Amino acid sequence: MRKTFILVRKISLGFVAAAFAFVSPTAAQVRGVYPLGMSATNSGVTPQSGLTYSNLFIIYSRDQLRGTNGEVLATGENSVLMDLNSFVWVSKNQIEALGGAKISVSATLPIANNSLSSDTEGAVSGGGGFADSYYQPLILGWQKKRADIRAICGFLAPTGRFVAGANDNVGSGYWTPVVAVGQTFYLGEKKRTALSAFQMYEFHTTQEGTQIHPGQTLDLDYSVTQNLTLQKDLLLQLGLVGYEQWQTTDKTGPTITPAQAAAHYRVNALGFASNVLLPQRKVNLGFKFFKEFANRAGFQGYSVQIAGAISF
Repeated sequence: MRKTFILVRKISLGFVAAAFAFVSPTAAQVRGVYPLGMSATNSGVTPQSGLTYSNLFIIYSRDQLRGTNGEVLATGENSVLMDLNSFVWVSKNQIEALGGAKISVSATLPIANNSLSSDTEGAVSGGGGFADSYYQPLILGWQKKRADIRAICGFLAPTGRFVAGANDNVGSGYWTPVVAVGQTFYLGEKKRTALSAFQMYEFHTTQEGTQIHPGQTLDLDYSVTQNLTLQKDLLLQLGLVGYEQWQTTDKTGPTITPAQAAAHYRVNALGFASNVLLPQRKVNLGFKFFKEFANRAGFQGYSVQIAGAISF
């Protein structure tokens, strides 16, 4: 079975989005645009006022293609390397008319390299270069006594190379407006134990050159974390993390069969996370690992995600 797909990924500190879609007109849609798990921890937290730069390095590895009932349809190797550079600006003042919210904006510029091989056919596709960029022109953040909340409007722009039928694409070939909400709830006044959740809905447009309209997608990240004070200016955050993703509408297009249209993907994963926080130096370092299980109509594997951020 010959399948090709590509991941295009973005991060903006706590808030993230990307493109993860098919690039062949005949391929099945296997993911939405959001890079699952990236907002699993500190989902509602707004960065400090001013400018923040973050870098995220991601390794994706998947070795199974699963059918609509979870059966293994094909095996091989898919690997995706992403280097994401994000710039986030947060206002100093709160807007009382919006309940004390701070306004943020962000832009993420990614570099991607991907490859796909089949156990039966060998190398299938590969490509590298500047990928689709992600912009969040409006982010509202609220900081309450026992909760942090963010509301986001953004869009994925098809700036990565895409040619219908090519096997070296690094872009999705379509625009994706998104809306998202992140929440972090603290179980104590010292905010050491936190429950976080992040929800995003993706509105995919028609893919250029194929006239295929991908199905819309609902994403969910979540975590339970504990902060430990190691030194005066050194905090360690540890926790359990997970994510879910559902395709909510049919894929449509001139080459899409009824079976392909009805094959909605479902993704599940659990893992662990650790973050090192240096508040006085305004530096954060993070690591996440996710293992996927019981996926439907898509690829299954694991991901490793390493992040760093500094505020100015």
